[in-house]
Amino acid sequence: MSENIQLTHKDHKTSNTRFPLNIIASDISSPQNIGSLFRLCDALGVDKLYLCGETPVPPNAKINKTSRSTEKHVVFEKHDNAVELVTTLKKTGAFIISLEITSSSISIDSADFTDAVKNTIVNSYPVYLVLGSENSGVSDELLSLSDLTAHITMLGNNSSMNVISAASIACFEITRNMKAFE
Repeated sequence: MSENIQLTHKDHKTSNTRFPLNIIASDISSPQNIGSLFRLCDALGVDKLYLCGETPVPPNAKINKTSRSTEKHVVFEKHDNAVELVTTLKKTGAFIISLEITSSSISIDSADFTDAVKNTIVNSYPVYLVLGSENSGVSDELLSLSDLTAHITMLGNNSSMNVISAASIACFEITRNMKAFE
């Protein structure tokens, strides 16, 4: 049996893999959550991060501390209005997925979700994952512009989880499906 030795940061080899996945953060007010979002984007090869509305942007000491310098490596843009951004992106063929529990959302681990991601890869559409405010979620206006609304099935008493925890699960599922259908 081989020895199981913990690796360090210096053992990591950067791959520079990027997926046609982008994140739109709409009115996420916590700088720590934005720092975590930068780390997520760097870790999972998210192409671009859009920081919209009241979302804080670098340079910001709390973002920098939580991001562990990934804000230097992740491409991002600031936009005042997420609805205007999504409206513009849809005109270019973007596929918009909102991460929110709604009356018509589908589970992120369902065959329908996998098929939707597969269709975007086959047709070379970029995917934009919309994340909403920690308190009020994705706005009704953004939900109405979405091509798909997806949720993470919650098994416990609570109906939701932290926005970054949910985004991590969603991005992992999306990129896993993208790799399978490349």
